[in-house]
Amino acid sequence: MTVALVGFVAALVGAIALGRPILAWLQVSGVRQNISSDAPERHSTKQGTPTMGGAIMLAGVAVGLGSAWMWTGVTLASVLAGGLIIGNAAIGALDDRPRLKRGSNLGLRARDKFALQMTLTAAFLAVLAWTSSDCDVTSVLGADLGSLYWPLAAVFIVGLSSGTNLADGLDGLTAGMSVATYAGLAIMLHIAGAEQSLVALAATMAGACAGLLWFGAYPALVFMGDTGSLALGAGLAGIAVVGKVEAPLTVATALFWVEALSVMAQVAVFKWRKRTRGIEYARAHRLFRRAPLHHHFEELGAMPETRIVARFWVVTAATTALAVALCRHLAG
Repeated sequence: MTVALVGFVAALVGAIALGRPILAWLQVSGVRQNISSDAPERHSTKQGTPTMGGAIMLAGVAVGLGSAWMWTGVTLASVLAGGLIIGNAAIGALDDRPRLKRGSNLGLRARDKFALQMTLTAAFLAVLAWTSSDCDVTSVLGADLGSLYWPLAAVFIVGLSSGTNLADGLDGLTAGMSVATYAGLAIMLHIAGAEQSLVALAATMAGACAGLLWFGAYPALVFMGDTGSLALGAGLAGIAVVGKVEAPLTVATALFWVEALSVMAQVAVFKWRKRTRGIEYARAHRLFRRAPLHHHFEELGAMPETRIVARFWVVTAATTALAVALCRHLAG
């Protein structure tokens, strides 16, 4: 774990040190957020905040991995997981850029973004299947899922990537939750006996998220954008798949899954009520006041944004602690 600590600290310092010039470049380049009409009205004050801050996180990752991998060396597993992170960051950048050029919050069409995510995930899993000679690669909790494992793994990766993307709606929310989950993931990998380079990658991601939080905590100087949020979820899932800690990570990331499911439930209930009771009834009787879930709590008006974020962090820290305990139990 010493190497993991080196990666964490190096990524944290690197993100903070490089974050200031990257932020200045984003400001000069006019890379600014256009607030969605679906967001609560109070978010209008955030209009024009620089976005694509995921670049700060990636800069921290580069510094952290450069430091950690000098000790551990580079392995195929860590390269595969790192490639998935970079690939999803690229998809996020493609989604961010049209929004900036159009002056709206509309990026890639949802189906186009989903197709790109699935293509990248399929390529990742295909390489993993081709290069792995371990018969346990398709097993989860000791049960061999066989060929069923691969579509489930694809849903796991794309679903978690969407969860972190949807959670990125309050200042510092996704970054803070990711610090806890990536740090917990590093511990889980260590317990499971995964390669040190993979443990270092998870710890480095935790440090880079902490460095991004230096600039993204309320009131945010920069938003991570899809460039960061898509990469975070895909990285969590990809590292867990390669390191065989999928089940514990699902527990750790429970709140990200709740965020995604809240949107799915909101849409499903709205469509059902629209079909059975009419559009006006559906609009007046939504499941949540606004989705994802963190916006619902905002609309209730009982808590300020900072308290909602802090409580989401606390819950994520708790689920991550449970996941680590589960991992220890499974390791015997």
